[in-house]
Amino acid sequence: MKLNWGNKLVLVFIVFALLMATLVYKAVTTNFELVSKDYYKEELRYQEKIDGKQNAADLSKIMISQNSDAVLIQYPKELQGQALQGEVYFYCPTNSKLDHRVAVQTDANGLQQISKKVVANTRFVVKIKWASGGKEYYMEENLSVE
Repeated sequence: MKLNWGNKLVLVFIVFALLMATLVYKAVTTNFELVSKDYYKEELRYQEKIDGKQNAADLSKIMISQNSDAVLIQYPKELQGQALQGEVYFYCPTNSKLDHRVAVQTDANGLQQISKKVVANTRFVVKIKWASGGKEYYMEENLSVE
């Protein structure tokens, strides 16, 4: 079958229209998640994070590790034996449904164990905000739960 230039032009327009319709459909159905639902409120409180990071830098580093059953968080030795209040936030940048918050609860050695049954096997930014002795602390660390 031999096509003349008019038929070829119509065919090009049809293919172009189908391509554009596909692109519009994909653009409309793609789910774009914000970093946080309360992004602007969090931005106003950003100075608290800066101060918390500075306070945490004055202590020894928090160590985050994992074994086959749990994610282990070892709080600084300087705070062992002190009451800690706060929260551990497992933030998943790719899917907000996998985000998880856990209250800070340590044993006498300053160790917190978080069961892997409540945390999905994916990449997280672990955000820890805690307070002790009237000071607030904050730190973030990337973690791939396996």
